[in-house]
Amino acid sequence: MSWDYIIVGAGSAGCVLADRLSANPANRVLLLEAGPEDRSPFIHMPRGVAKLYTDPRHVWYFQTEAHDDVPSETWIRGKMLGGSSSVNGMMYFRGQPQDYDGWERLGAKGWGWNAMGPAFRAIERHELGEDEVRGGSGPLGISIERERTPLTEAFIAAGEQMGLPRVEDLNRPRQEGVGYATRTIWKGRRQSSAQTFLKQARGRPNLRIVTGATVDRILFDGRRAIGVAATVGGAAQRFDAEGEVILSAGSLMSPQILQRSGVGNAAHLQAIGIAPVIDSPGVGEHLLEHRLMMMQFDIAVPHSHNPQLRGLRLAANVLRYYLSRSGMMAVAYGTVGAFARVLPESGTSDIEILFSPAVAMPDAKGNMVVDRNHSVQLFGYPLRSRSEGWVRIASADPNQPAQIHAGYLTDPYDCAVTVAMHRYIREWMRQPAIAPMVIGEREPSRSMQTDEQILSAFRSQGQAGYHACGTCRMGDFDDAVLDEKLRVRGVDGLRVVDGSIMPTMVSANTNGPIMAAAWHAASLILEGRNR
Repeated sequence: MSWDYIIVGAGSAGCVLADRLSANPANRVLLLEAGPEDRSPFIHMPRGVAKLYTDPRHVWYFQTEAHDDVPSETWIRGKMLGGSSSVNGMMYFRGQPQDYDGWERLGAKGWGWNAMGPAFRAIERHELGEDEVRGGSGPLGISIERERTPLTEAFIAAGEQMGLPRVEDLNRPRQEGVGYATRTIWKGRRQSSAQTFLKQARGRPNLRIVTGATVDRILFDGRRAIGVAATVGGAAQRFDAEGEVILSAGSLMSPQILQRSGVGNAAHLQAIGIAPVIDSPGVGEHLLEHRLMMMQFDIAVPHSHNPQLRGLRLAANVLRYYLSRSGMMAVAYGTVGAFARVLPESGTSDIEILFSPAVAMPDAKGNMVVDRNHSVQLFGYPLRSRSEGWVRIASADPNQPAQIHAGYLTDPYDCAVTVAMHRYIREWMRQPAIAPMVIGEREPSRSMQTDEQILSAFRSQGQAGYHACGTCRMGDFDDAVLDEKLRVRGVDGLRVVDGSIMPTMVSANTNGPIMAAAWHAASLILEGRNR
C-alpha cells in the first residue's frame, strides 16, 4: 500500500499533522513513531515525568560534544507517542509577535504573526476563555497554575517591585510581566500532542499509526522522495509514498535522517560514504538552544513543596492524584513565570524566569532526589539565543551517534544577556517583598560575582533548556534548507515540519510554537493539495 502522506515522528508537530491531514477521509496518512504507545501513567501525571528520564524505552539520549569549557551533556527527548510533549516541563508560552514577524523579514513569507497568531488561537482551549488573543475551543487544554501561597505571592510582588506588571495571562502580545505559569495541563492531566490532537484522530480508517518504527532514510527516485526505509520490530520495512514524506522527527533527528538520505553537505556526506542526492550545506547547521542556569535559595518559611514530595507525604499525594487528579502531583515544576528585559538594546523582553517551590537534583544514577530542606529554585535563560552549533552524522549507520555541538555562548550578545540576567535574578530575590523569606543563595551561583565567573559557571554548570531548533531552517539564507512552504529545496515530495524549521529562536519554550507551526504547516500542505 502507498500513502498520500508519510509523517516521520509522532511528537509535538507530527501528531498535529496526523490529525489535520487525516481529517479529510480521502487522504491516506501513515504516522511512524520509533517509541511505544504513551501508556505509562507517569506520562499523564504532571509530576510523574521524572520517573521517565531514566527509562530508555520512553526517551532518547543524545550526547553533545564538549567545547570551550562546556562539558559534554546528555540531551533527553521523548520517544513515544507525543514525543517530547510527553516528557517536557509543560510550560505553554507563545513567544512575541516580533519573533514571527522577524521570520517573515528573513524570507519565511507567510509566517508572520498574522499567520501564527490565528494558529495559536486555533489549537488552544484556554481555561480563561476565548478572546481576541486566546483560543477557547481548540484541542489543546491550557490552564493557569492555581496554587497561591505566601511564597509565590511574595515572589510576584518582588517582581512588581522590579518594575514588572502583574499579569493574569503571560501570553499577551506585550510579553513583559510576571504571573502564575501557563501550562499544558487540563483537569490534572498532561496535555501532550498525542492526548489532544492524535487522540481525536485515532479512530479514522484513513490514519495508520505504527509504533516501534525507526526510520533510517528517505527513499528517492532521482530527486523525488518516494518513501522511507525503516526498522519495525527488528525487521527492515519499506513504506511507499504516493504524495509526500514529512519529517517531524525533531531538531536533532530530522537533519540526521536527511543526511543519511543524501541530503546535506555533499563534501561531508561523500567523506563518510554517502552518495549525495542534493548538496544542501545548511542541513544540521545553525543549531540554536536555550541554556539555563538554576539558582537555588534556602528559605525561612515552610511553603516549599519539598516535604510533600518525599516519603509518606509523597505516597499520600500520589493516592490523592489517582482519586481526584489534584494536589502536588497535578502541577508543573514551574509555578510562576516572568519575562523581562535586562538589556535596553533588546527592545523587548530578553529573559525568561521560572520560579519553582521545589528543589530536586539528579543523583549519580540520574534519579531525581528531593531536597530535605525548605528551598526554591529559579530557572533563568536568555530568550533569543544567537550562538549556533550543529548536528552532523558521523556514519551512514543509524545506530552510530551523531556529532552534536551546542555552541553555547559563542555570540557576544548571549554573553551580555547572561551576565545581566544573573544580576537581575539576584536583585529580584533582594526585594523587600521576598527578602525576609530568603536565608541565602546557594552554591554554585552564590560564588558567581564577576562577569567572567558568571560566564564560566554558565558554561560549565548550566543546562540545556531542551528547546533545540534551527537545524533545517527556512528563509532567504543562502544555505536555507526549506522554502516558505517547508519543502526541502532541490528535491520534490519532501517537507520538514518541526522545531528545526525555525530561522531564529523564539522568546518562549518551544512546545507551543512547534504545535502552532505544525497547525499552520498543515494548512499550507492542504491548500497545495486542493489546488
